Amino acid sequence: MTLETQTAPSGTVPAARVVIWDPVVRLFHWLVVTGVAANLFFLEEGKRAHRWTGYAIMALVGIRLVWGIVGTRHARFSDFVPSPNRLWSYGRALIRGREPRYVGHNPAGAIMMVMLIVLLLLTGISGWMQELDAFWGVEWVRELHGLAANAIMVLAGLHAAAAIVESIRHRENLIWSMMTGRKRAASGDDVDHALTSGRG
Repeated sequence: MTLETQTAPSGTVPAARVVIWDPVVRLFHWLVVTGVAANLFFLEEGKRAHRWTGYAIMALVGIRLVWGIVGTRHARFSDFVPSPNRLWSYGRALIRGREPRYVGHNPAGAIMMVMLIVLLLLTGISGWMQELDAFWGVEWVRELHGLAANAIMVLAGLHAAAAIVESIRHRENLIWSMMTGRKRAASGDDVDHALTSGRG
């Protein structure tokens, strides 16, 4: 992680900033957001632009899956996909309004990301299947494609809302951090600080 400092008012200690989201993660996030929005709201289903946008999203998902294995620390699935116990503990703390801050993905955000990737794959594969002779006009394939696409829209809305709420609760603009890649360094009771200081 690259350390830097954020400008602070005179007489206060500047907050350390770290680079968390690498360019691959950020490009994947915003290109998928753009492609999904285009296919859901602007490009007509079945037309060439819709199909090729879907193929591009699938290619991005493929790159992200590989990057989740070989990429930088916070990009790797091994860094953020939680165990059931960790997810349960985080969920209980979240309900009580006492959830810890994570520098990378928190357990709920990690599960949301996994679900969205699965839905992107379902949408892309079912869309591709509709172009094959074997599945041309098959109703369940068409319904699966529409259901997965609508589920993406719902979960993406929940994801955006959760990012806003967490930004307020932890006093950190998570949407902006996904653009710059930088977040406030772990400190105090933050999970990453507890782990690196031997308390976690």
